[in-house]
Amino acid sequence: MDTAKPTIVLVDDSAAMRAFFEQVAAEADFALHVYDSAEASLDFLAERRPDLLFVNVMMPNKDGYTFLKELRSNDLHGDTPTVMISSKDYAQDRAAARELGVVEFVAKPISKKAIRTLVEKYTDKSEAGG
Repeated sequence: MDTAKPTIVLVDDSAAMRAFFEQVAAEADFALHVYDSAEASLDFLAERRPDLLFVNVMMPNKDGYTFLKELRSNDLHGDTPTVMISSKDYAQDRAAARELGVVEFVAKPISKKAIRTLVEKYTDKSEAGG
């Protein structure tokens, strides 16, 4: 029998993207926590380390890079596997993401299969036959 579901956090200001991830989570059987801003996710992330974190680059108030830089200063999240997602796919964005220790940089639109593959890859869920 499968062990605990992987815990995934999505921080994205797009309601459509959050709904899409919720649909994938229901189909792929992982625990998903969605937040519409960096600030909204802070209470959850202050005490918990997800198995994988998806962060949108372009968000109001605090962009994904600023958010991740602040998060990385917390010992709990120094090495939390993080995937940056963006509608822009420029070399400078990928370089900035690498500097923050991001494991993947994915351009929107992202497919259900890509999300499932990333979750399996970074949570060792692949043995479960997902």
